[in-house]
Amino acid sequence: MPCTTILAGKAATCDGSTLIARNDDGGFDTKKIIVVSPDKQPKKYKSVISHLEIELPAGPLAYTACPNVSKKDGIWAACGINSAKVGMTATETITSNPRVAGADPLVRYKPKEGKKGKEVPGGIGEEDLVVLVLPYIRSAREGVLRLGELLEKYGTYENNGIAFNDENEVWWLETIGGHHWIACRVPDDRVVIMPNQFGLDNFDFADALGKGKNYLCSRNLKEFTEKNGLDLQPGKPFNPRLAYGSHSDGDHIYNTPRGWYMARYFLPRTFRWDGPDADYNPESDDIPWSMVPERKVTVEDVRYLLSGYYQGTPYNPYDKNAPMKGRYRVIGVPNSDISGILQIRGGEKQPLEWMSMGGRGFTACFPFYPVVSKLPAYISETKDEVDTDYMYWNSRLIAALTDAHYFTAIMYDSRYQDTVMNQARAIIQEYDAKYAEKQDMKLLEEANEKILKMVQKESARVLKNVLENAGEHMKTRYHRGDN
Repeated sequence: MPCTTILAGKAATCDGSTLIARNDDGGFDTKKIIVVSPDKQPKKYKSVISHLEIELPAGPLAYTACPNVSKKDGIWAACGINSAKVGMTATETITSNPRVAGADPLVRYKPKEGKKGKEVPGGIGEEDLVVLVLPYIRSAREGVLRLGELLEKYGTYENNGIAFNDENEVWWLETIGGHHWIACRVPDDRVVIMPNQFGLDNFDFADALGKGKNYLCSRNLKEFTEKNGLDLQPGKPFNPRLAYGSHSDGDHIYNTPRGWYMARYFLPRTFRWDGPDADYNPESDDIPWSMVPERKVTVEDVRYLLSGYYQGTPYNPYDKNAPMKGRYRVIGVPNSDISGILQIRGGEKQPLEWMSMGGRGFTACFPFYPVVSKLPAYISETKDEVDTDYMYWNSRLIAALTDAHYFTAIMYDSRYQDTVMNQARAIIQEYDAKYAEKQDMKLLEEANEKILKMVQKESARVLKNVLENAGEHMKTRYHRGDN
């Protein structure tokens, strides 16, 4: 599935929180946002896609999840935060190359063939990962180690990148072939950009196979790399992106331009991004995986980028005068099912999930406190049929109508997004203070209800505005003074 990920360490953000964020670009799968209590977590898990059965540990934690409403293809929980205040987003589909695939093939499900044949389960994948990992970890590092153990034991049928955060650390894990993996602790002062490609561009095997302070990997990854001649720059610092990733013509249309746009935003003055003398252009293969931003990063920055469509560049598909509009795949595509920014704040402050549901480019981003026993029905009881009683469907309709009539509707949509963010910030300030005084978890549920009632009201208002605007611009619209 095509997605976009942004990560930020605690020294890179404006308030010292850690951030992991991702657009879940699927294919118009209806989503809801729920809390999974320990008694609702299965003891045995079976994957729909790979038919794999896994016994799960005892004592799961409560956690939030963003599953598909329809279970025909499995859960696809997307992202969440557990009651130990650990976040996880899974997954960013990444690229690989034939050398890796040949040396360690993906573990795909094989159906029964003939009367005497046997079904062969596949490995684990995006459908499964949050459910298998998030309820059982108490730190970001533990998330990497648990997922790594599962990958080595069961394998995977796809190439994926997975992020974890707690109040101190952010970790990023990428799969390599069917059973291998590599992981890096994001430096505290850096942000990371991930556009559907193998991302890591530096790695220290000595640390990974020794103390594991900043790097981790599967046990025999170094041997696997040497045996199969995967290191393309022997004698130089090891570059995992060159060894395990891809650099295809398709990447230059689909992936690297998104990395260019995000890096350009975080480092506007550090490098030249435009023109024939640019340090990096939209088709550069060596755009850095991580960088120290020129200023502190906010949730609003991440929201803006994950909604991005190359504003201010020659590639903006909505700009009538852009000479190369539509050349590259944008970030805020309409088939985003959900977009999550997971913010783990330090000290006594509770974590926040900042979510957008459906049609990412023109949808509102709203926060809620995840360490609660339940979430408002407006987001947690979504139905598979179109119904404006639920945020998912309001978002889909608002985004579709804004896109279809961009030049006349964008002012309504922009005001809506800003209004939701502004009012939500005020409510969070109010309830952070109340919770600091009383330490009552019921206050967090009260805050969530207040936020989602506001979001529902503002969504209904803008839906009316963009619908009326669309009606005014229908081809059959006629005023007596038109002739």
